[in-house]
Amino acid sequence: IKEDQEAAAVFREVVSFTPDPLPVRYYDKDTTEPISFYFSSLEELLAWTPHMEDGFNVALEPLGCRQPPLSSRRPRTLLCHDMMGGYLEDRFIQGSAVQNPYSFYHWQYIDIFVYFSHHTVTIPPVGWTNAAHRHGVCVLGTFITEWNDGARLCEAFLAGEERSYQAVADQLVQIAQFFHFDGWLINIENPLSLAAVRNTPLFLRYLTTQLHRQVPGSLVLWYDSVLQSGSLKWQDELNEHNRVFFDSCDGFFTNYNWQEEHLDRMLGQAGERLADVYVGVDVFARGNVVGGRFDTDKSLELIRKHGFSAALFAPGWVYECLEKADFFQNQDKFWSLLQRFLPTHSICSLPFITSFCLGMGTRRVCYGQEQAVGPWYHPSAQETQPLFGEHKLPGDGGGWVKMYCCLADAWHGGSSLLLQGVIPPEVSNVAVRLFSLQVPVPPRIFLSLVYKLEGPSDVGVALELTTGDAGGCHIGSISVLNETGSRQSLQPLQVPPTKLARWAGRCGQPLSGGWIQRCYEVSLRGCLLQDLFVNFSRPPGSRKEESFACRLGEIQVVDADSLLAPLHQVQDFTVSQVRWQQPAPILEGRPVRLRLSCLLHWSYLLLQVRCFRVHCWEGTRSDSPSREPAGPEKPTFLGLAFANQYRVVDLVVEAAGPGQDGRVEFLVEPVPREGFLVPQAEWGRAALLYSSPR
Repeated sequence: IKEDQEAAAVFREVVSFTPDPLPVRYYDKDTTEPISFYFSSLEELLAWTPHMEDGFNVALEPLGCRQPPLSSRRPRTLLCHDMMGGYLEDRFIQGSAVQNPYSFYHWQYIDIFVYFSHHTVTIPPVGWTNAAHRHGVCVLGTFITEWNDGARLCEAFLAGEERSYQAVADQLVQIAQFFHFDGWLINIENPLSLAAVRNTPLFLRYLTTQLHRQVPGSLVLWYDSVLQSGSLKWQDELNEHNRVFFDSCDGFFTNYNWQEEHLDRMLGQAGERLADVYVGVDVFARGNVVGGRFDTDKSLELIRKHGFSAALFAPGWVYECLEKADFFQNQDKFWSLLQRFLPTHSICSLPFITSFCLGMGTRRVCYGQEQAVGPWYHPSAQETQPLFGEHKLPGDGGGWVKMYCCLADAWHGGSSLLLQGVIPPEVSNVAVRLFSLQVPVPPRIFLSLVYKLEGPSDVGVALELTTGDAGGCHIGSISVLNETGSRQSLQPLQVPPTKLARWAGRCGQPLSGGWIQRCYEVSLRGCLLQDLFVNFSRPPGSRKEESFACRLGEIQVVDADSLLAPLHQVQDFTVSQVRWQQPAPILEGRPVRLRLSCLLHWSYLLLQVRCFRVHCWEGTRSDSPSREPAGPEKPTFLGLAFANQYRVVDLVVEAAGPGQDGRVEFLVEPVPREGFLVPQAEWGRAALLYSSPR
């Protein structure tokens, strides 16, 4: 029952220990946490229609604008994530408390991410889609049929009339469109009858056409397995036996047992579509393959020599087969060996904000304040990652900078970026390029850098940017018309404009944990923002080699005008699907505690937020609910939401005494894309009053 009471919407419940069952597809049966899901049969696929519970799995992040676009003809890099059957800890949409999870962060090298499993219809867990989209990487699900069951499934939809394969294609299109991912890998690994194989190119063409119409920038790829005769016979190449499928969709993913002669032969088959042939590389190196494991660069060298795209299958090998304790070192080693064969892409939209968070950590930090202690993993919370690698100064001077992900400290989220380096005696500074951008710059931008130097050091730290010419580039009153790609050192912002007080409130203030924030204001006209550097300079008067370790906590580049738009309010906040459990055992003399799970739902314009932080207050009283709940000065942080809903799971609350109401109040804090704190008075609020059964 809902009552409107002052600022918080109020809902009433009588405690009952016989919960309404929740749909098991959407919630973990033990905890009621929301989970990502798949379909195991044609019947499940065809029966699916959008449901409110599906909202948890819809990606909040739109596919980020990037340069060059995916449609450019340069060879691409596809990552096919296949790990132990899929839907592991990544299936928990609101995150989990796992120690040492797998994390991927070399997004700068990747163009397409495929989530792979052996379920018939693999819908990518939303955390992967959010993280990939933030980096301008498109995400594909997998439609797979295998063995005898797969052959029967294919007969059911491919061997008959066109309306049956069109119905399957229509559902695949609707699923990609609804969950906001970008297409499908079609993987038929069973023989097909003549009737079914005749319809397969028609199915592919129809699926591709409809998907392009409904999901801009989408892709349908075909895996090298079945021949146009219907036989199951992997070719390890594109050839006249399987070309009909390539001609019917956006790309062809070859099997893994190829040699260089296969690549030579494919040059004639692919014609102008070289980049649409994704040559498969099994990182586990199973079978008769070139390279794999830490020799994967040998495969890539041959693939790029012939001008093809590459499909890296199961690069989680570094996590599955090597020591978990050395995961970050092994992951960095694996990708650094491939670096010269992997072109990067640039981000091209503002605001650009990152705290370098990997979407995991040993504690949660919010702008320097510790929020919760303990391991956590939440792929949707991963922030934009930099251009990882080691950067050396030209010449023999020995200056260098290395970058590492580091969970030991964080300004915001669970990790920060650690930069270690050396400034040799003969140079005044070393700079490292963190991000490649291609952003047409608005007239005025604000930039912010949060950092701290580890140990005693007087090395100077500054943010720098490069600009290109987008038709006569002016920086302040300085014209750089004839000098594109010049690097600008920025002047710190002294007094932030009053309208931007929320964004700039911390600028120039001493911050907790030893962090320093520097803010900059830049006026530009006709410029293209190209690169973000961090520059380390030797202290005045120093003549010796200077070594340093600097931790970056956050970088922001924000269009000044976007900070003037009003913020939306959280509206229509509801509490539903309440479930009560008694914790056992109850100790004598202690108050009875209950475990509460419930669904919170609200309305908000999602394009304006990065996510929501969900909190609660708890208090018990007999009189009418007041605005000032009992409890600590700060509300308890519950978790992050990347949708307009959140499932509270097993919140421990005090049982209401006879004739009393128990009360718990939930608060939803919007996190603006521009990265500042919204005052608590503007959060969404809903209270749940509960009483014991009479």
